[in-house]
Amino acid sequence: MSGHLWAGWRSDYVADAAATDGTDHGGCVLCRITDPDGDDHVDVVHRGERIVAVLNRYPYVNGHMMVLPRRHVARLDELTDDESAELWAMLEQAVAAITEADDPGGVNVGANLGPAAGAGIPAHLHLHALPRWRGDTNFMTTVANVRVIPEAPEVTAVKLRDAWPAGGRPWGAR
Repeated sequence: MSGHLWAGWRSDYVADAAATDGTDHGGCVLCRITDPDGDDHVDVVHRGERIVAVLNRYPYVNGHMMVLPRRHVARLDELTDDESAELWAMLEQAVAAITEADDPGGVNVGANLGPAAGAGIPAHLHLHALPRWRGDTNFMTTVANVRVIPEAPEVTAVKLRDAWPAGGRPWGAR
C-alpha cells in the first residue's frame, strides 16, 4: 500500500532541523527550544540547570519526550560530568513522569547518535523516552507508515508537567 499524507506544517521544522551543520547554533531548532532567554514553548516539559525535557514535535506515540542538554553538543563524550549526571537523572525523571501520567505497559529509552544511526538532528545530542502499550502498533504504522496521535500536544505537556517527580528523584529516595 502506498499513499500520501499531507503534513505541510512539518516543512518549517524539517528546514529548521536541516539548517544546522553543528556550527550555526542559531539555526538549531533544539537550541531555540531550550534557550532559557527565549519564549517558553508548549514543547518544554521540564527545565533543569543544564538539561531540558521536551515533547517530540513529531512523536511516535503520545508522551514521546526528548531529554537534551541546553548546550549544543553532538556526542555523549562532549558532555561535562555535571551535564552527563543531570542528563541521566532527567531521563529517569522523564520515565517516571510518563509512567505516572499514562500508565503505559512499558517505556522505550534510546538515542540515535549520528546520521547513520537515524539522528534527525545529529548536531544536538538528545535522548528519547517513549511510552508503549501492548498493541500500540497497528495497521496504520505497519502498513501505511502513519502514526495516529490521539491527544493534543498541549494536553500531553500539562499531564507530564503535573506528573513530573518532585525533589528530582522518581520513585522516592534511594
